[in-house]
Amino acid sequence: MLYPEERQQAIAALVTDRGRLAVAALAEEFGVTTETVRRDLAVLERAGMLRRVHGGAVPAGALTLVEPGLGERHRSHSEQKRAIAAAALGLLPGAEGSIVLDGGTTTAALAEVLPADRRLLAVTSSVPIASRLSVTGGVLLHVLGGRVRGVTQCAVGETTVRSLAELRVDVAFLGANGITAEHGFTTPDEAEASVKRAMVRAGQRVVVLADSSKLGREHLVRYAAIEDVDVLVTDAGADPGLVAELEKAGVEVVLA
Repeated sequence: MLYPEERQQAIAALVTDRGRLAVAALAEEFGVTTETVRRDLAVLERAGMLRRVHGGAVPAGALTLVEPGLGERHRSHSEQKRAIAAAALGLLPGAEGSIVLDGGTTTAALAEVLPADRRLLAVTSSVPIASRLSVTGGVLLHVLGGRVRGVTQCAVGETTVRSLAELRVDVAFLGANGITAEHGFTTPDEAEASVKRAMVRAGQRVVVLADSSKLGREHLVRYAAIEDVDVLVTDAGADPGLVAELEKAGVEVVLA
């Protein structure tokens, strides 16, 4: 039996390593009651070592309002994003099909590898993705208007949302800053979330592309519940426990 201080240090290390852990799982891991775990989590949160969320805990930096710029995100997990994009090719509609591409570096990786020999209508709110697709043979490009946010280089606002409300595409491909079974798919900015919600509504099928670092994290604004998304494509480094939670909640998970 560990002393409380030893147990708390071990809990903090596990949460940091795995990204998110449930109270019940921690209680079983350490052979203590759920009430004991909750007290430990309260101590660790006060010490700034983790954040408590509904039913468990996440690393201290997992809940954040800070949104990294595109340059920083392009450099992060680039190999995993390329693998995710390659796997997502199998989820494209057939010839003459239509897709919407959310902004972000993982969806941009998909834009980079869209086949030039397949006719496809592609709708996007992203300036960088639009620039790439404008020279992709076979792609009929539709760019959504609106105010462009500098940090993401994506169109947002009422004009963007209204345009999406008039559309119905075969597949909507979206990114996410945070994904949990309890709270679904989240992002730091309300304006971005509004556009993402409209994209979800526009898609007959909804696919989220996100590297494994996004699993177990939560951000300020939810744009989709688990049941709103058909498929999550992530990389093979995803924590098996988090993947199992998501699959149990009802989303198909594809590991690239």
